[in-house]
Parts: sequence; structure tokens; C-alpha cells
Amino acid sequence: MLRKNLASSRLLRVGVYGLLTLTVAAVVTVDSAEARRRHRHHHARHSPHNDEGSYSPAFASIVVDGNSGATLTATNPDALRHPASLTKIMTLYLLFERLDSGKMKLDTEMPVSEHASEQSPTKLGLRPGQTIRVEDAIKGLVTRSANDAAVVIAEAIGGDEDDFAKMMTRKARSLGMSRTTYVNASGLPADEQITTARDQSILGRAIQDRFPRYYRYFSTVVFNYRGQSIRNHNHLLGSVEGIDGIKTGYTRASGFNIVTSLRRGNRHLVGVVLGGRSGGSRDAIMRNLLAENLEKGATKRTVAAIGERGGSDAGDDQGNVQLASAAPETPAPSRAAKLMSTLSEATAALPPPAPKEARVEPAPMTSGVIQSQPMSIVPGSTEPMKPVKVRTVQVKAGAVKLATAAPQPVAPAPAPFAQRVEAIEPAPPIARAEAARPDMPPQPPGHGTGNGILGVLPANSLPPASSQAMAYAAPPVQPAPPPAPVQMASASPAADTPVRAAVTRSGWIIQVGALDSEAEAQKRIEAARSSAQGLLSKADPFTEQVSKGDKTLIRARFAGLDRDQAEAVCKKLKRADISCMTVHN
Repeated sequence: MLRKNLASSRLLRVGVYGLLTLTVAAVVTVDSAEARRRHRHHHARHSPHNDEGSYSPAFASIVVDGNSGATLTATNPDALRHPASLTKIMTLYLLFERLDSGKMKLDTEMPVSEHASEQSPTKLGLRPGQTIRVEDAIKGLVTRSANDAAVVIAEAIGGDEDDFAKMMTRKARSLGMSRTTYVNASGLPADEQITTARDQSILGRAIQDRFPRYYRYFSTVVFNYRGQSIRNHNHLLGSVEGIDGIKTGYTRASGFNIVTSLRRGNRHLVGVVLGGRSGGSRDAIMRNLLAENLEKGATKRTVAAIGERGGSDAGDDQGNVQLASAAPETPAPSRAAKLMSTLSEATAALPPPAPKEARVEPAPMTSGVIQSQPMSIVPGSTEPMKPVKVRTVQVKAGAVKLATAAPQPVAPAPAPFAQRVEAIEPAPPIARAEAARPDMPPQPPGHGTGNGILGVLPANSLPPASSQAMAYAAPPVQPAPPPAPVQMASASPAADTPVRAAVTRSGWIIQVGALDSEAEAQKRIEAARSSAQGLLSKADPFTEQVSKGDKTLIRARFAGLDRDQAEAVCKKLKRADISCMTVHN
């Protein structure tokens, strides 16, 4: 009997355990199936091209007209996404700000910390204790998207990466990027680092408007660094006509991202794609978006440059980020504010203060050699030009007239002073005025009482009265001595042939041919620009006359390149059977 009871008890326990096991297995199976269903549903909702079971992050895109500011097309433009290496656009924005203010130079050496050297790839392989030049760090971010170089920049500007990230977020708010938050300088994975397609389009336009000199770095195709030849991750550069930058990015959480800028003809588009399934898919989507919306773009710039609304790197005392609301309230002006407004209106009519001296800054887009030159002569400079009081003189063959508001009768100059004046194409107004001032004839007594349209030349900068020969309305007269030696475009032009003053161009130049005529040279320039597929979109084309023996040739050239760009363009043109050589001025 006892034996039967034990056997029954054993069977009962086995039955209970078996039932529990089956119950647990059923629950787990149901939960797993539900989880898979939700996972597939999530991807179906957020992926524009869904393949069941494949990884595909949430997608967003936008194309904005850079001339009008209008949104031409958009998909989820305000949905939160991870920026990945698009973060480095803001890192470079803050660096360009320091360069523009003179607080840093392109040849400034920045130290590499242990924290910077420990960043995950991709990177330049910097080691603790090394230094890297600002210009090399810029090119490292633009081409390889180097995370170690991004942290070096952050520490050089903000002290440490955390404080620099707060500066980045404050700058985003001041630009109107209300849904963007940064927590590092590189874009490496971080849950709190978020942005939107619309915010990235704002940043892509703002960095071009604010820093046209330094924005050109985003068109770097190849970067040579310590024996390495580093190619740009942005494969649309050089493959789509008119694209001049700006940045790609990828993490598993973000997918494949890109911000790009296209200038073709008079149109300018800025496009953003977030969450591409692959680099090729992302690039194809961007190409299609730009092609579909190019004709919708305006041909004239009507929108104002994107400005900063009370942006400051100082922040509040605790370093907290002040978030900008979507529609900030405007407080009523106080009595002090009204008083300041009245004072501003009262002083508005006063003459402006004399402009400051243009600072000297190393010219951008160099490779190894930094050349210093005044900001005022660099294309794209935002420095004001110095006003110079000049008298307008019209130079014609046989006679010279001095333009005044009310011509005064003056006795004709003595016959010995009259001679023929060769017709010379005038130099640019500012350069002509600066060069002519030391050699202008002295003013007669009582002249320059304010009747002239453009004012009066300073008398203390003029030569002695012994060589004076002033010309007025009728007779031929002795002209003022030439302001400066003029570089002739031809080696030995004929005596009576008008000549053109040569423009001095520094940096790297490429020559694509030496032709028999100006028309042929212009055709060669257009052929080279077309074959370069966007690599010459920012270059400055020009022709130059040169004589070899008794033969005159016209050189077809492009200026405004650095060494890396010049070599990349020549390599491209030679593959298209167009001769090309690099020249360093």
C-alpha cells in the first residue's frame, strides 16, 4: 500500500512539473511572436523602402532653396533623428568662428590629449603628446570624418568635450535649430544627441553664408597627410555637377546620413537625407531629390543670410543650455530701452567711424605653405573696403579731362606740355586710386572747395609744383605720370596696342592648354569645366597672353585651388584626354 502511494505521489509531481513547463513555453512563444510583430510594424511605419527582416532606420529628408529659403520637398523633416558625423558640421562652424575672429590661425598647432587619441575609428591615428595644425584637422574632418581630430578641436576651443558640446547646443539654438542637442563633438553614438532634417538644412546654409572662405574646405576631394592619401567619404563630389560639399555620416542608430549643397547656374539647393539603408542608396536618393527639384529653384537670391539670435558661447553662469521656444514672447520695451533707441536714432546720421585695419590671416586651402595676405584682397572676404577720396579722370587718346560737378574756365596749358596719351585699360578703382595718389600733380590754390562730385585728394601727398600740368576741357595736355608699372599680358605688344593689366594670382593654378586665339582658349576652359564634373565649380577661370618668339599664344587657366585640388583636377582631366599641368605662383 505504501509503495502504491509513493508511486502515485511521484506521478502527480511529474504531471504538475510538465504542465508548468508547457505553460511557460507557451508564454515565451507568444511574447516572442508579439515582439517580432511589433518590430516589423515599427520598420514598416518608419522606413520608406521596407524589406521584411532587414535593418532599416527611420527615414527623413528635405530640400531647401538656398536663394529663396523655401522648402521644395520634405519627408518627416521635423522628426527626431541621430546626426552621426553630421555633428562635425557644427564642430567646424565653431572652429571657423574662431578663425574668422582671429582667435586661431590655420597654422595654429593644437595638442592631442589621451582622450582624443582613444576615440573610435574612423580617425587619423593621432597619439597623445602630438600636435596637429588647424588646417590639417579641418581636412581630416571633411575627408575621413576623423573622430580624434574632432575631439582635439573641441578641447582646443572649449577646454573639454563636454563643455564644447554645450557650446554647440547653444549655437544651434541661436541659429534656430530648436530641436537639436549635442553631447559630443564627433557624432559617435549617444542617445541624447538628436537633430532633425530641417535643423541640418539650416546649419548647411548658415555655414556657407557666414564663412564663405572656409566653407571651400568641404570641397576637398583628396587630403595628403603624413604619407597617407585620404579620399573624401562624400562620393557625390566630382560625380554630380555643381555639388560643392558638405558632409556624410553613419552609425547603426542613425543609418546613412548626408547634407549636401548644389550650385548649378544661378540656382542653389541644400539637401538633407537621414536614415539611408546604405551609402549607395542614400546617394541615389539625394541625386534624385536634387534632380527633381532643381528647376523649382529661384535664380536670384532674395532670402537674407541666416543670422544668430542672441547666440553666445558664454552661456549662463552654470553652463546650462537655454532652450529656445517655438514662439518666444517679446517683452515690452523698458524706459531704458526706449532711451537707448532714441540715442541710436540721434546718432544714426553721424558719419561712420573709420574702418579698422584689415587683419592679416593665412589664406585658406593651402597645402603645407601658409601665405599671409590682407583679408580685403581675398575673394569672399567680409571685411569692409577702405573709402578713398579720388578725382575721376577720363583718359582718352589725345586728351585728358578732369570730371567735376561744375567745370571752371582755365587757361589752356602751354604747348610744350601737350603730348599723345596711350589708351590703357584702367585698373580697378580702388587699386588705381591707391597707386595714383603719390604721383598726382599738386592742386592749384583755392581748388577743391567741395564743388567736385567725389571730393578732394589730400594736398600733402602730392609732388612739387614744378612738374604740374593740369588738363581741363579742350586742349591736349601732359598727363599725370603713370601710377605704377603695369604688367602686360603680352611679352612684347605693339606700341599703339591697348594692353590689359595682369591680375596677380597666388596659390595653385592649373593650365589646360595654350591656344592660338582667345575663342579657342575659352572653348578649352568650358570643355575642362564640363569634364571636371564639379571639381572646378569654385575655381576662377582666366586667359593669359604670352609670346614665344614671333608667335603669340593664349593660355587657358584656372586659379583659386590648393595643391590637392589642382592635382585631383588634372588627374580627372587627363583621363578625359584634356592636357593639364599644375603651376604654383
